[in-house]
Amino acid sequence: MHGMAQDNQAAEKPGKFDIVEDGTVTTPRGFRAGGLHCGLKKAERHDLGVIVCDVPATAAAVYTTNRFKAAPLYVTEESIAAEGKLQVMLVNSGNANACTGEQGMKDARAMRDAAAAAFGVAPHLVGVTSTGVIGELLPMDKVNAGIGRLPEHVSAAGGDDFCQAILTTDLVKKTAAVRLTVDGKTVHVAGAAKGSGMIHPNMATMLGFITTDARIGPGELQQLLREATDETFNMITVDGDTSTNDMVVVMASGLADNEPLTRSHPDWPAFRAGFLHVARELAKAIARDGEGATKLIEVRVKGAASREAARAVAKTVIGSSLVKSAAFGADANWGRIIAAVGRSGVPVNTDTVDIRVGPIETLRMSQPVRFDEDEALAYLKGDEHVYEIDLHMGDGEAVAWGCDLTYEYVRINAAYRT
Repeated sequence: MHGMAQDNQAAEKPGKFDIVEDGTVTTPRGFRAGGLHCGLKKAERHDLGVIVCDVPATAAAVYTTNRFKAAPLYVTEESIAAEGKLQVMLVNSGNANACTGEQGMKDARAMRDAAAAAFGVAPHLVGVTSTGVIGELLPMDKVNAGIGRLPEHVSAAGGDDFCQAILTTDLVKKTAAVRLTVDGKTVHVAGAAKGSGMIHPNMATMLGFITTDARIGPGELQQLLREATDETFNMITVDGDTSTNDMVVVMASGLADNEPLTRSHPDWPAFRAGFLHVARELAKAIARDGEGATKLIEVRVKGAASREAARAVAKTVIGSSLVKSAAFGADANWGRIIAAVGRSGVPVNTDTVDIRVGPIETLRMSQPVRFDEDEALAYLKGDEHVYEIDLHMGDGEAVAWGCDLTYEYVRINAAYRT
């Protein structure tokens, strides 16, 4: 465990929390999880997972902006709308159940009903989501058999198995957890995510699951999730494609027994900072694990006319295929950065832009600065790049994350379905 951490980007006021190094979605009180192989993937890897809460948990969710929204997302939306609570969150990988028409909706509802029966809860307390290949019907005989076996695979130690069950082309499991104090009581926030390709701001081919034992109302939780998504999951890109299945869902058990959290609560800044830290770490892990990626890229923009302008510039730079290719080749080609800034769609003073590539100044007041190419090469050969852009136009700031564009990305996606 680290010492006290402060998320300066996240909180309006200082908010302190501890990082839980080995935390999973089961770290908060009341949560169990698990996963198993039901036959959706060819390899003997987990492809069906579940998070279960001991009590109906306050729930909130955000969904893809793609107009072709997968069937399970509609079903989860229906469930949360009924009472604002979830007790079981079911997920499969290997098949997206997207663009599958009326049968896809029937299958998603059948998954919900089967999970409700398996865990002894009302159907509206079950959420469902899927990830994998688009346009193929689920083999419901395998799915239903797997759901029937899930209860015996669920435990407080099942967070890692759940993470394995949600992976597709991901190479690593993605988790984060924090601990903080609310009303003198220990509160946890934890999360797991999947995502590697079809990743672009406005969410991505990503699924995120956040759990907490804090007591918080559905309205406050939904608003906080939207804010967190806006600053984290909506600020990553791998390849410029937005999926049909993206979703982030939060479940709050309330078993920490704190006074209900609202924005006027004295411990709200700490809770918000911890919550955003978890979301940010999951988002960065997705960018780092981009398909074929060898480098994590962070773009920091400041001095913009507004926060929205800073976000537009950061997203444009992080999404540039030329910037990403230069990162892969360890080429300090700052011209690609300034070109992306110029096409970001927001007004920019072309006489006042500064650019740094890591510690190396390359542009000052829009004029080239001589730099040591060997020093730049040494920096860019590392697996993390930070590009800083100062527009000198105002106080707007934003950060975005992405990865390099490699030969391996093309290889993976040239044969994704086959």
